[in-house]
Amino acid sequence: MATVNTYVWFDNTAEEAAKFYAAVIPGSRVVDVAHYPYGAAFTTSLELAGHAVTFVSGGPGHPSTDSVSLCLLVETQEEIDLVWDALTEGGTAGPGGWLTDRFGVSWQVAPTILPLLMSAEDPAKTLAVGLAVQAMTKLDIKMLRLAYDRG
Repeated sequence: MATVNTYVWFDNTAEEAAKFYAAVIPGSRVVDVAHYPYGAAFTTSLELAGHAVTFVSGGPGHPSTDSVSLCLLVETQEEIDLVWDALTEGGTAGPGGWLTDRFGVSWQVAPTILPLLMSAEDPAKTLAVGLAVQAMTKLDIKMLRLAYDRG
């Protein structure tokens, strides 16, 4: 059986980021920390909501960009609010549920219902939801459903 493990490069904050994400993202945990011989963490393995990720404190050679991002789908508005608030603290909110956190990692925090709303058989509904997403910063499930119903 094949598996995929995402690697994310940090200057020197891989372990700090992993512990932060494990505390903020439901169903997440730090699995292992491997250290350099001088004691600092080199790689930190974690599960982010069941997805295997390894963070590397590899130095400044590969800064984060939004060309690679993580999408977190959650069930409720309360979960969106909690995770959004934690990830944007010290970071930057963007349009459409996107943000860059304090570690420079790009995320979209979205409700699990969004893919369903965006794949409606009626193109007017899909367009209405897409326009609603573009008009929001933090996504609002109630407003997305309203856009869908009006579409």
